[in-house]
Amino acid sequence: MHKLHEQLNHIIKNKQLTSLFQPIVSSEQKNIYAYEALIRGPSDSPLHNPINLFSVAERYEKTVALEHACRSTSIRQFSEQSLSQKLFLNVSPSVLLDPEFKKGKTLDFLAEANIPAASIVIEITEHQPTDNYQLMRDAVAHYRSMGFEIALDDLGAGYSGLRLWTELLPDYVKIDRHFIQDIDKDPVKLNFVRSIQSMAIATNCHVIAEGIETEEEYHAVVALGVSFFQGYYFARPTAQAIVQIAEEKFSEKREQKKVVAFKSTSFIQEIIQEVPAISAQTCNSEVLRLFQKDSHLTVIPLVEGGVAVGLVYKDKFLSKLFSSRYGIELHGKKPVKAFIDLKPFIFDCKVAVAEVSQQLTNNMRTDLAFIITEKGKYRGVGMVMDLLQLITEQQLKSAQHANPLTLLPGITPINHIVDNMIMDDMRFTVAYFDLDNFKPFNDIYSYEKGDQAIKLVAELLSASVEEEAGYVGHIGGDDFIIIYTGQNWEKACRQILSDFERRSLHLYKPEHQNAGGMQAYDRQGELRFYPLLSLSIGIVCSDAIMACQSHIEVADMATEAKHQAKKILGNSYFVNRRALSNQQYSKSDFRNFIDEPLLTD
Repeated sequence: MHKLHEQLNHIIKNKQLTSLFQPIVSSEQKNIYAYEALIRGPSDSPLHNPINLFSVAERYEKTVALEHACRSTSIRQFSEQSLSQKLFLNVSPSVLLDPEFKKGKTLDFLAEANIPAASIVIEITEHQPTDNYQLMRDAVAHYRSMGFEIALDDLGAGYSGLRLWTELLPDYVKIDRHFIQDIDKDPVKLNFVRSIQSMAIATNCHVIAEGIETEEEYHAVVALGVSFFQGYYFARPTAQAIVQIAEEKFSEKREQKKVVAFKSTSFIQEIIQEVPAISAQTCNSEVLRLFQKDSHLTVIPLVEGGVAVGLVYKDKFLSKLFSSRYGIELHGKKPVKAFIDLKPFIFDCKVAVAEVSQQLTNNMRTDLAFIITEKGKYRGVGMVMDLLQLITEQQLKSAQHANPLTLLPGITPINHIVDNMIMDDMRFTVAYFDLDNFKPFNDIYSYEKGDQAIKLVAELLSASVEEEAGYVGHIGGDDFIIIYTGQNWEKACRQILSDFERRSLHLYKPEHQNAGGMQAYDRQGELRFYPLLSLSIGIVCSDAIMACQSHIEVADMATEAKHQAKKILGNSYFVNRRALSNQQYSKSDFRNFIDEPLLTD
């Protein structure tokens, strides 16, 4: 081990290091946005591998010296290649907090290389516990004052990623490659990245997806709104930086598979923090006293006559108050309302979590909190981080119950949605879809072909529901549910039947298409003729659902309606418009899609 120590000292002293540059690309601009500098030791040394190199440096307390040598090498080699993009330089928190790092050596390196500070992004790589957040904030503020941007590396893999994000508010956050690998096949990872992207927009931060290795992963992340990417799919790290990415790497997905995410029906009253409010006329010296009295207090609402008029953020307030030497003397007796820049977002406690998230996401402001009211009166404060955490938890929970074949929500989240909508007196219609003659088709054509039929149904149902007009669920086997919150459910169902009748023909061989079916053995072992696949839909209207107390009653009615629809040959639907009374339907009707007779029960 003593020999490794000597080699390390020799490497640092003589800067026997090589920088490899891996592009960070912009999907929107279809070009290289930046490069990350990755260090390698001498090729003939056991310290060539960066893991070994930094592990030995940490053991002999040479991390600061090694990182200085790495930065000097990366900046010099970057300059020699006349690259004009941004350069990401990896820095560990322990080095970031070291007094030697604050002396401006990086600026000296940049001056020698004639590179502006605005081109540098300090990428904090958190592979060690970090608990001194105040020092971290001070260090980051120091480097920002020098003109550098800040990135947080490997979100999701470190010790305190989300906490560090909220403390430092970086310009960029990199999602760990674990959450990108096979994201096109994994609904849990898909929903995790979706939540991170929403959080990034709310905090005015750019997301970089690391570890993109396949076209499918790239398209899955693009669909979530992420715009910066890094990985072998685009380019490997090279000593001579790649200056152009092939245009076909940015090609649009040829076959878009729509994945319908779980949309929560929870309301923001779940995350209310009942923070005591003060008058907008309260003087600044009193507000300062309140913040000093409670170190955990980060925001104070301003309320007049029960109506919220503003939010005072601790960081912004203190920054303004102490921006000059005589800040307290000048502003201490003035009302705090003069320190409020923007009117806060205000939401009623019964607004859905998803709707609040959408409004915050669509706005480019960086608010960290919002006001929650009830019937127009102040109730409390909602924190954006709490909102995003709730959404993430709900999406992950839903993803755990997603059907692995179609990625649609399963029976558990669907039941949860129905119960919440009943509890909140929301009007909705339920449609229960079931494939007819599926078993003989599966027996003759194989399970792989059966999966194609199921995925066809999932695709048609997902495409028929507008983003805010309903929910699609795959509750098992060849059974599906749509919860319609809009009024065009009957037109949508008719279109689904029409599209299925047309497209399902391609699943069959020509002889079965021409015969209108095929011979197969039934459950008793008898050979019989089965018609082509068709869809039966049992529909329960909102009027009938009004009398239901839970998803169990809705499920019973939908199941019975589906059984009635399956009595009709071919693609058909049965509509129940009234609640059950002694198991008899009133003013319910059958509809066969092909012949369209109207039968009254």
